Amino acid sequence: MYRLALLLVAVATVLSAAAEPVAAQRFRGGGRFGGGRTSTRVQPGDGLPDVMSGAFTYCRLAYYSVRRDGSGNGWTTDFPDADRNLMIRLQQLTTLRGSRWSHGEEGFAVLQMGEPELYKCPMIMATDVGELGFNNEDAAILRDYLLKGGFFWADDFWGSAGWSHFSAEIQRVLPEYPLVELDPEHPLFNQLYVIPEVPQIPSANSWRDGSGGTSELGRDSEHPSMWAMQDETGRILVLVTHNTDISDGWERENYSSNYFYTFSPSAYAVVINVLLWTMSH
Repeated sequence: MYRLALLLVAVATVLSAAAEPVAAQRFRGGGRFGGGRTSTRVQPGDGLPDVMSGAFTYCRLAYYSVRRDGSGNGWTTDFPDADRNLMIRLQQLTTLRGSRWSHGEEGFAVLQMGEPELYKCPMIMATDVGELGFNNEDAAILRDYLLKGGFFWADDFWGSAGWSHFSAEIQRVLPEYPLVELDPEHPLFNQLYVIPEVPQIPSANSWRDGSGGTSELGRDSEHPSMWAMQDETGRILVLVTHNTDISDGWERENYSSNYFYTFSPSAYAVVINVLLWTMSH
């Protein structure tokens, strides 16, 4: 991971010069999805970037928040900096070609469950999923997307209460496939980077340059883990990273040099391995 950290520093010192270095861009608003309008032009209902041409687009799910879970902000947690930074870094660290919007924004999109463009996304991701809720229609749409070859990654939720809630929600979508914990022997952990264990990445606000530790809920969230729902061929339909905030390692890489070196290389190593595995299986 040290070599990856050096490479990250070499290709770009700071991704977003205008981003505030201490306070994350968090958004909490009213409305159906628990998130208000943001400073970016990419909004729920905007669809996918105009210029696709086979390029990769990172898709975020704008879901219903049905409960309050910790200090998150529903579907907008880590948005939009995590999305933008990831698209930049993927093109710096891999041969992947990313899409762009016609107004120049990096190729990330925010989609609601009922949008037809969902089926054009190679993956969809949701953060702060301890708040997520599926109605029957949404569950049916997500099930159809996954069984037709889609991939769903749920990240950034902590503790036993969040796990109990989200695991029940996702089990409604695919009741025939159990959630199985993946250990470092799974090939996903060794696709490009060797990941010896699931990294526990706290939010930058929680960590406070080390004084807050990495477990956001103490003993109730001390074990970071990765879980998967796999079909009969071993294809991962759903990936779950629990008691860790992988996407904060993308969003907050310019929070401080200490946070960057401690967490960002592992965060990018995980996502690159995940994408390589899921897009080739």
